Order: sequence, then C-alpha cells, then structure tokens
Amino acid sequence: MRVRPYIRQIRLTKERITNPDRYPFCIPAVMGLDPLAFHEKVTFLTGENGVGKSTLLEAFAVAFGFCPEGGGWNFRLETRATHSPLWNYLEVERGPLPPRDGYFLRAESFYNVASYLEDLDDIPAPAPPLSAVYGGDLHQCSHGESFFALLSNRLGGNGLYLFDEPESALSATRQMAMLVRMHQLVQQGSQLVIATHSPILLAYPDCTIYQLDTDGIREIRYEESQPYQLTKGFLQDYRRVTRELLKED
Repeated sequence: MRVRPYIRQIRLTKERITNPDRYPFCIPAVMGLDPLAFHEKVTFLTGENGVGKSTLLEAFAVAFGFCPEGGGWNFRLETRATHSPLWNYLEVERGPLPPRDGYFLRAESFYNVASYLEDLDDIPAPAPPLSAVYGGDLHQCSHGESFFALLSNRLGGNGLYLFDEPESALSATRQMAMLVRMHQLVQQGSQLVIATHSPILLAYPDCTIYQLDTDGIREIRYEESQPYQLTKGFLQDYRRVTRELLKED
C-alpha cells in the first residue's frame, strides 16, 4: 500500500490574478483557497447550487492531469472546451509518492466518457475491449448502473479519485453501496475528493467536510451540513414541510 496523501493542499496564486472580478475569481469559494488542506482519506465539498463546487473540482482535476470531461489519466476527449482557466492559477502540494491509479468521475459528462470508450473499442487491438475494464458496455446500462459499474470495476485502489456529484444517478440504496465502495478504496490506499449534496455520502466517518457558500469555504461537522439538516428536518415532519412548500398565496 502506498503512502497517503497524494495531495496535501492547494493554494490559489492570487498574486497572478489581474482581474479578480472576472469568472471564476469572482466566486467567494475560489478566493478562499488560501490554502485548502486535503484529508488523507476523504475530502468533501458541499453547498448550494452555484457556489463553485464543480468549478473547484474541475480545476483540481485538470491541475492533477485529468481530462476536464472526466476519465482516467490517459483520457483525451474534448466534446466542448468549457472548463475555466482556474487550474492555471493553482499551486499543488503533493505527497511523497504519486498514486498508481486515478480517475475523475463527472456526472454531467459521463455519457461522453462512455462514448469515448465505445469509440476506442472499435479500434482493433490485441488486448480485450477497454469497456471490459468497466464491466461491459456502459451505454447498455442505465445511468445509475453504469456509474456503479465504473466504481465497482474500473477503480483499482492506491489511487487519487475525484467524484463530482456521483449521487446524481444513484438511488438511496446505491448511495449506501457507494459508501461501502468508498471505504474499500480507502482501505486500499486511495485518497478521494468528492463534491456532493448527498447526506448519505457525507456520513463517511473519517473525512474533512468543506462547506462552500457566499462567504467562501469553511470546515464543518457532518451535522452542520446543509444536506443533513434539510433532509433531517424534512423527514422528521414531512407533512408540515410539504404543506408549507405547497400552500397557495
């Protein structure tokens, strides 16, 4: 097993920014990278839509050498270049040894990754089809099943794994199964960075949780996270909450 962490922290090189009012530097969470320390096992980014979770994770991924649309270290697909220049302004402090494996799972562009794998399989090669490494043709599975096939078959441990809202395609049962898979990967010497809204995934016990909001970034406890508080409040009195949400003016 290799020594973690593979990444220790990331700092935004603010001295190089010439226009702080321009996207993505206008996002408070971006300016909060001064620096951001990573847990040696699991680091979570959580917060409301639009606070910069995916922007940060995308920049982390590109800074670590991943394709902005997702995939492993060697993926070179570019359906459309929409990623921000933020990665160019990041200074990464790495651990003593590099990871043996790596993967960037991005929910919104996973279809493109599956198509990329399908195209590679059409190229004659002596090795088995690349899609076999993922447990089969991902386009033949439901969205959720293809996600879980990747988690179960492609990720080999001793790796740096970045997941952007992986729960978006997973049922509650599958999210619990993912929690188990995360723990297996951690036990195999992996380091995970996950942007999520899932109160199930956030419950992983050995982690750091960062909440992103209009004030920047701060470390919080699980019970302080918005997904936990909102879900708990809804389930404890769902009838009252539903009446309040659906009442007419």
